[in-house]
Amino acid sequence: MDLVLEAFDTLVFDKVYATLFPLPNAVRALIEGSNASYEALSTVSKNMSMPYLPSEPYETTLFPTSAYAYQSTIPRNNIIRESVSLFLLTVIFGFVLYFSFASLSYLLVFDKQTFNHPKYLKNQMYLEIKQAVSAMPFMALLTVPWFIAEIKGYSFMYWDVSKYGVWYMFLQVPLFIAFTDCGIYMIHRGLHHPIFYKHLHKPHHKWIVPTPYASHAFHPVDGYLQSIPYHLFPFVFPLHKALYIVLFVFINIWTILIHDGEYMTDHPAVNGAACHTMHHLYFNYNYGQFFTLWDRVGGSYRKPDSALFDKTIKMSKGTWTKQSKEMEKIAKQVESVDDRVYVSQEEEKKQK
Repeated sequence: MDLVLEAFDTLVFDKVYATLFPLPNAVRALIEGSNASYEALSTVSKNMSMPYLPSEPYETTLFPTSAYAYQSTIPRNNIIRESVSLFLLTVIFGFVLYFSFASLSYLLVFDKQTFNHPKYLKNQMYLEIKQAVSAMPFMALLTVPWFIAEIKGYSFMYWDVSKYGVWYMFLQVPLFIAFTDCGIYMIHRGLHHPIFYKHLHKPHHKWIVPTPYASHAFHPVDGYLQSIPYHLFPFVFPLHKALYIVLFVFINIWTILIHDGEYMTDHPAVNGAACHTMHHLYFNYNYGQFFTLWDRVGGSYRKPDSALFDKTIKMSKGTWTKQSKEMEKIAKQVESVDDRVYVSQEEEKKQK
């Protein structure tokens, strides 16, 4: 995350912190007169008895340092400043990715006939967005320590390709996918244990037939726990910094794709939207994120119903009735009481 933080320090945060927490005028005059060199800053800091030093050098600096970087009493390498900046970046970019790609998926991919499914909830899309928006800041807060550890140099993230070779640039992608898929399977399955399900994971299972906006609609602790393998990977294996950002975006997009109800593949190895639909409908199956391997090993794999891939019956009343009956049976075992409010129930009340 140091690449992202450096970019936004240069473009935004240096000026913001210099405005909110400026150096005394006398010190600023000395600094500006010395062209803000490191040696001059060290001398000024020492002579003025100020604990001010410029930011610790990044492994790779991609942007020229602006004058604002030396005009705040809170330097770039202050851990509180770093934490606040990273929190804001995580929340803002989380919202941008969520609303951008979920909206694209909703407009271009999602089948609006889903609104007529008997297990679609009253005001569901609003509730999904409300849950996601309220959870994401807390998930970001829990994630910041991982980012701090990364920029402080405790991970195996790197920039110089020659450090591990070009071959590893290609190897680390499937390695990342395999590592995180295994970790998420174990965490996700653990969250279905009765001790954790009711308090942490049930909010995400409120959506029996999810829309793309359900992708990030978690309890914040649930969402954070399932993200741990992503953050843990660069502390176990080397990961290129630019690739880390690409994978971060990919993960968010993939999470949306498996909730969009568009079943593009029935490949037995891929845990795509069809497999995840089975998970939302029937609870105890298909815990994996990318592949079906660990569900097969753990005995929790359920092949998607063939009706999902037949456009003539995918949205038929018969298919929905069959899904609903089995879902109700399993929900009773998992949750005892189904406290959801479905659109179909509201319509039945109106008719009476």
